[in-house]
Amino acid sequence: MFRRIFGASDSSSAPSGGGGGGGGSKVNTTLDQLTKLKETATNLQKREELLWKKVNEELEKAKEFTRQKNKRAALQALKRKKMLEAQADNIGNSVLRVLEQIDLLEASQVTAMTVQAMKQGAAQLKSNLKENNIEDVDKVMDDINEQTDNMRAVQEALGQPLAGSAYDEDDLDAELAELEALGEEEEAASLEAQMLAPAVPNRPLVMPSAPVAAKPAAPARSKEEEELAALEAEMALA
Repeated sequence: MFRRIFGASDSSSAPSGGGGGGGGSKVNTTLDQLTKLKETATNLQKREELLWKKVNEELEKAKEFTRQKNKRAALQALKRKKMLEAQADNIGNSVLRVLEQIDLLEASQVTAMTVQAMKQGAAQLKSNLKENNIEDVDKVMDDINEQTDNMRAVQEALGQPLAGSAYDEDDLDAELAELEALGEEEEAASLEAQMLAPAVPNRPLVMPSAPVAAKPAAPARSKEEEELAALEAEMALA
């Protein structure tokens, strides 16, 4: 029964002896084993589903025989149900073991790939260090320091004053002192001139007023106009 479920072992798929196997063949072997285990788990799960289906069928038969008062047939159906349940439980446990093995194998594959990658990285690092040993690094650093010193010397040379353009600091200080003394003398002379100048009274500035035009005199009234005005006054009093 288990040979039909798991399949007959193939001697050609077994890893051959000897230590000449490479990393690629190991990966392929692991993938092949994972494929077989997953196929086995699928077949076991199908078998388990079929058994539980038969368990339900035997249970329905037992119920039917019970309704028919056929006790013997009902007991036979229950016995077959118990047997099928035991087989389904065993296959369920086998499925769990196969799935566990699949998980372990996948984890081991990841670990193997990680270790292989780390080995390759370490080998590459070792090769790089051989190409760039400490003596080469020291030589490169010496060259860089030498070129840096040369560049610094060139910059200092470019920063030097031109020939004939050097100045005596003492002469510059003496000339500056003369300019300061001259400025102080000019300031003192200006202050003295202001003190000797006559004082100007501080009077308010009076501006001349603008001429005001005289109002024209009223023209003299004639005798008739005076009589008329007197008459108007009398009429107003009447």
